[in-house]
Amino acid sequence: MDLYRITRDKYANSLDASGRANRWNFEKQYVIYASSSRSLATLELVAHRSAIMEGVLYKMIVISVPDNPTNIQTVPLKKLPLQWNLLQNRFITQKIGSEWYLNKKSPICKVPSAIIKEEYNYMINTMHLAFSEIKIKSIDNFEWDQRLL
Repeated sequence: MDLYRITRDKYANSLDASGRANRWNFEKQYVIYASSSRSLATLELVAHRSAIMEGVLYKMIVISVPDNPTNIQTVPLKKLPLQWNLLQNRFITQKIGSEWYLNKKSPICKVPSAIIKEEYNYMINTMHLAFSEIKIKSIDNFEWDQRLL
């Protein structure tokens, strides 16, 4: 399976995680966020416009995950409470993601996108034993369409 991530050029050559808190993880939990498609990866960054820096070179990273059903845990949309996607409710998703991160049953967690709930993002647990099997497949320049900025 291929996953997609857009990042600044200086971070593109390795699969590193910052450990910063985000929608599905708490501080000091080292996860990489990726998307199921190039377009969703783009939309996710557009939603965080402040993260997009004009004049900076961006790369589209294609991440290869071995096709093994035990590699992925899924958080079903129907099991999430109403309004889980609102930023003020992120403690709900952080708790779910933190439990997945700490139990280490799978290196990947498939979660609904807060923007398009029927599409999926993926968290990659860099502390999982199987993380070494997850590789960068390709890195290409990514050009922002100015209409999105």
